[in-house]
Amino acid sequence: MPANPEPAGPSATLPPRAKLAVTAGKVAAAVSRTAGRGSGSVIGGKVALRLDPDLLRSLAENLDVVLVSATNGKTTTTRLIAEALKAAGPVVSNALGANMPAGITSALADGSDARFGVIEVDEKYLVGVAKDTAPKAIALLNLSRDQLDRSSETRMLAERWREGLQGSEAVIIANADDPLVTWAASSCRKVVWVAAGQAYREDAWSCPSCGGVMQRPGEDWFCPSCGFRRPQPHWALQGEHVVDPQGQGWLIQLQLPGRANLSNATSSAAVAAVFGVHPQIALQRMQAVQAVAGRYESVQFGGREVRLLLAKNPAGWLETFTLIDQPPAPVVLSVNALSADGTDTSWLWDVDYERLVGHPVFVMGQRKLDLAVRLEVAGVHFQVVETLAQAVAAAPPGRIEAIANYTAFQQLRRDVRG
Repeated sequence: MPANPEPAGPSATLPPRAKLAVTAGKVAAAVSRTAGRGSGSVIGGKVALRLDPDLLRSLAENLDVVLVSATNGKTTTTRLIAEALKAAGPVVSNALGANMPAGITSALADGSDARFGVIEVDEKYLVGVAKDTAPKAIALLNLSRDQLDRSSETRMLAERWREGLQGSEAVIIANADDPLVTWAASSCRKVVWVAAGQAYREDAWSCPSCGGVMQRPGEDWFCPSCGFRRPQPHWALQGEHVVDPQGQGWLIQLQLPGRANLSNATSSAAVAAVFGVHPQIALQRMQAVQAVAGRYESVQFGGREVRLLLAKNPAGWLETFTLIDQPPAPVVLSVNALSADGTDTSWLWDVDYERLVGHPVFVMGQRKLDLAVRLEVAGVHFQVVETLAQAVAAAPPGRIEAIANYTAFQQLRRDVRG
């Protein structure tokens, strides 16, 4: 078990300026909530950081920090790690997914008694947050195309991780099945490799090291031009079991659906082990997680069962399609293109919507017409609607699978709550 059995907590020894910043941030957050403008975590963090730009560093100083970053799965994995580490002590985490410095600062400010800080970090901000928080562990799950109008091309992002994390004292828990993640992590001193899988490979055919064409026989991968290849994993997902470094298998029993969450649990068990939490205990604690910020939640709306699923990019949509009920289960698709989603919707053409043939599909959201054109080309029968209520009223029998990108998903959650 790690040191610090009696946690001081992130705010126990703050200097006066930092304490003032924390107080001001909490007031700003409370005003935002009262005004109905959301949780207030982002505006609270912005106010606090304006008063004390070093506040994040001060808050993290007395915590054992874990950072989690990826294109997909980071919110769920953060939640799973947080549950596992509660076996070893109190945890503070940005559980609602506010994953940029302001939101992270607000989250840590609420953890006065915590020993661990388990923090989801936007890929673009990982290096900076790592410098501010001096993490004990960093989990790198996957990299694929997402919000190209805001974020870098995937290799550029991997290079930023590689250069920025070089020399880090953190233990890096990295997905050995993702060549971009492997290349990014291979510059680090202490790496735990996890065979967590990679379903979406369209961004991983070019060698990140030399630009050559990757060879991918089965689960293996290598570059014949420069010799860059998949490392031997320490941990692995095999079926529904986590296999630890000693070769012992541990059954994963989650309430969360799909192979992607088995993968998330495998990486989470590897992270928990860094802090002395046994895989069996870690996996048992993960069973308690039923939904993550509304994802995978089934609700009653208009007299029908509706399951809410989040998909933000081609890799995420691919995983989500494996979760939905078989045809003729009705499906609602909702896509927005606000700043939080990325304003470029060209990614719609990289999604294999042909998988929805046979489902009655209802299309809504700010960019419903863009999505309608894509579905027409895919040969999918669909109906354009303005609201979820219209879709539910027109849907044939069966559980309704509602899939949406980020802000559209938040709107669906508001709709079903009335």
